[in-house]
Amino acid sequence: MIRILYINLVIFLFFFSPAYTESIYVFDFSEEELATLKVRKIRGADAKTKYTLGSNENGKYIRAEANNSASGLGKEININLNETPFLNITWKVEKDLSGINEESKKGHDYAARVFVIKKTGVTPLSNRAMNYVFSSNNDINTYHRSPFTKKSIDYVLSTTKDNLDEWVTVKVNVREHFKKFHKLELNNINGVAIMSDTDNSKLNSIAYYQNIYFSSN
Repeated sequence: MIRILYINLVIFLFFFSPAYTESIYVFDFSEEELATLKVRKIRGADAKTKYTLGSNENGKYIRAEANNSASGLGKEININLNETPFLNITWKVEKDLSGINEESKKGHDYAARVFVIKKTGVTPLSNRAMNYVFSSNNDINTYHRSPFTKKSIDYVLSTTKDNLDEWVTVKVNVREHFKKFHKLELNNINGVAIMSDTDNSKLNSIAYYQNIYFSSN
């Protein structure tokens, strides 16, 4: 009788216990972290994007306001894509950039984007990137190569056509995307950056980033 109860308990735990999900957060959006992040102003931009910290009921976030400006905040971080291939992003665009052609050089701006970077050479120009964007004009799951470099893919995870001034949470398999778009079988990536930019369109945007992390499922 005891043996039967034990077997039933094992079966229950195996089939009905919640699966463990590993999560690796990229940013914590604290004052201490902000002071250490690498700020990169885009060449030719008139100004840097303004990044400020805040919080709500779901935790800390960073607000990005771009006014004819372009600069990103980056972090070198090694992520094992065999263990945690999924990138999760919670973000919101309060003021978008509707009406521009995001596939052109003059309109290649996004109110919010998250770069995932793989070093593939000795210089930054040789790196490959997936550029996950909150589009103001295109549909979710559409994509194209950057008009400035063939080594970066713009992939739409959210759009203000569906969600303007609303928090949205998205998930994407980064390992599969590097394989599909860059023909690379990756074990890891080397960096992540956020950027809100309007230097090409000369417009103004406001966006928020929160809870950016990699997970096992």
